[in-house]
Amino acid sequence: MILFVLTAVLVLVVGGCACVVWAARGGPRWTRRVAAVVLLGGELVRAGGRRGGGKRGSGGEGPGDGGGGSDG
Repeated sequence: MILFVLTAVLVLVVGGCACVVWAARGGPRWTRRVAAVVLLGGELVRAGGRRGGGKRGSGGEGPGDGGGGSDG
């Protein structure tokens, strides 16, 4: 049963990615709608990961973040 669910999720993800690429190349109107939903879902997942991650990914001024310190 879990294999069926994971396969269905994988098919949906691959199909969503295909719609994003197709919409970027000027596909039909429905592909643009599906692509918008897929991109919104990705943003929600990314925002949820940031919220629960504590200090990780907070955009602070740590070493190696390209913040441009006072080196001169």
